[in-house]
Amino acid sequence: MKVSGTLYLVPNALDGGTTEAGVDLGDRLPLGTLRVAARLAGWVAENAKATRAFLKRVDAVCPLARPIQEIAIVELPRPAKGRAGSAPFDADRLLAPAVGGSDLGLISEAGLAAVADPGALLVAAAHHAGIRVVALPGASSITLAVAASGLNGQSFAFVGYLPIEAGARAARIRELESASRRLAQTQVMIETPYRNAALLAALLAELQPATTLAVSLGLTLAGESTRSDTVERWRLDPGTLPADVPAVFSLLAR
Repeated sequence: MKVSGTLYLVPNALDGGTTEAGVDLGDRLPLGTLRVAARLAGWVAENAKATRAFLKRVDAVCPLARPIQEIAIVELPRPAKGRAGSAPFDADRLLAPAVGGSDLGLISEAGLAAVADPGALLVAAAHHAGIRVVALPGASSITLAVAASGLNGQSFAFVGYLPIEAGARAARIRELESASRRLAQTQVMIETPYRNAALLAALLAELQPATTLAVSLGLTLAGESTRSDTVERWRLDPGTLPADVPAVFSLLAR
């Protein structure tokens, strides 16, 4: 019986694109995760350039088993630009190394692939093909934010990005607050950093005063912070959110 390789979901650091991207990766990810990453000869990646930068950081902690130039990196299909639909998703091609018996890594630009990032279709295809799937330990901004918020960690929902258009965004915020109150469930969302301030302003405009809002900035970075307070108190001192630091927003309606 032919034995396939393993698809490893390799977490990337959360500091990509920041001034701390050169920090020793051993301070960001577990050593066991880095050891697995260092020996993989094939990768499926959200972004090949970011993956090469990640591997250079891995090499500084755990020497790579082969030169980066000899490591095969294939990018996940990206949404087609200028027209509806997506680029073809050829799971057979992407998973060919694992089918052939070689271990394969799946990585996103930050955090864990397939969680708030591309990759879920590939993981599902791997299961369908009978390929072993292993998620390696590492940082996930969603769970870190929930833990740091003091909100309900027994029941929470990650809802991704909210609509950009003001009216649709306001309606979605009210919908999430209603669901949070009905289910006693924390609602977690993210935004592109340059729109952090706009999302905070929309949340403070639409949420009820007694609702608790938490904002986690720069998780795992040296200056990371989490503020968790009622909307009423947020409105008295909203502060200013940076436009170049990733943020996670969580709310719990009372």
